[in-house]
Amino acid sequence: MYSTRPLAASLHPRAATKLLHSVNANLKGSETACLKACSASVLVRPAQVAPHRPFTSTTQQRIKEIFPPPTDAPSIKVTPPAWHHPVYTEEQMKSIQVAHRETRNWADRVALMMVRLMRWGMNTATGYSHAKETVKLQGDGNQTSLGQKKGWFAMNERKWLIRFLFLESVAGVPGMVAASVRHLHSLRRLKRDNGWIETLLEEAYNERMHLLTFMKMAEPGRFMKLMILGAQGVFYNGFFLAYLISPRICHRFVGFLEEEAVITYSRAIADIEAGKLPKWNKLEAPEIAVRYWNMPEGHRTMKDLLLYIRADEAKHREVNHTLGNLEQEKDPNPFVSECEYIVAILARCCGANWSTDEDPKKPHPSKSIDNIKPTGWERQEVM
Repeated sequence: MYSTRPLAASLHPRAATKLLHSVNANLKGSETACLKACSASVLVRPAQVAPHRPFTSTTQQRIKEIFPPPTDAPSIKVTPPAWHHPVYTEEQMKSIQVAHRETRNWADRVALMMVRLMRWGMNTATGYSHAKETVKLQGDGNQTSLGQKKGWFAMNERKWLIRFLFLESVAGVPGMVAASVRHLHSLRRLKRDNGWIETLLEEAYNERMHLLTFMKMAEPGRFMKLMILGAQGVFYNGFFLAYLISPRICHRFVGFLEEEAVITYSRAIADIEAGKLPKWNKLEAPEIAVRYWNMPEGHRTMKDLLLYIRADEAKHREVNHTLGNLEQEKDPNPFVSECEYIVAILARCCGANWSTDEDPKKPHPSKSIDNIKPTGWERQEVM
């Protein structure tokens, strides 16, 4: 997708001189003089000053358009998304809850320990901190902090954007790594992957759209770009090796990581509702977000944007916890399978010959958030 925001442009005096010589070769008389005067006054004017951007450490002279239109393909105006995002209702998004899946074995404990270590590093890098105000989680009765500290460690709009950028630059890695490993695995074994690759690629694409949306609001400075580069280099290679060893632990790790993402966006939404982020009260979501999530009129504020993103993270939480419960080598991906639906159609068409004990109206995994299960679906529920 490309931005529709106009860019400040100017023509170099040397280029203007060449253009004037070209015009002079084809026209004569007073018309040439008039064109010279008009061209010189319009084309050689100084570039317009870019608007002030409050959430960046980069100097104004270095700010560039993040999504420039193609210069060598003038007929291409927009690139539609490869995966169309499902439509969320306001009721569905507001029903998303903070939840935590209890560890049940040593693999779960290893995954949770790595997430906590990663959370500590990310909190340190982004200056993230909250007070000890607690709210109960769904299901297991654990608690999480939703308060805010005062003074030096207070979370403001700038610090929230820094955290979002850093979080989304890392969150887009696991899906792409897992999809590439499973793709190569399918090629080596000369067998199908049963739908896992598509879901993992879609997850990586969705996380990248989160990052591109926030980049429309804040341009990272050099130090943040350096941190992102280092974190991505270490995390990509580490996750790649870990996925080769134990895909199950990796999916559980991502599930726990998405739990932290849901907590982060829930805290940011709570801060907006409490009036602690006044600059975001009437801030409109970028155009790229409006098109991707099909945000309706009147529901395009910063709070609405965070509600959409939190719902996406909750879906990734469900997907990865579910994939972590399955047999990695043979089970199909329940989020793209249509087994129960096909059986129900055959039952209605053919009668008792296609009867089944499964209730067609029974909740089952899907791409939307209709029947979302925060801690994931157990294998016996979907297989």
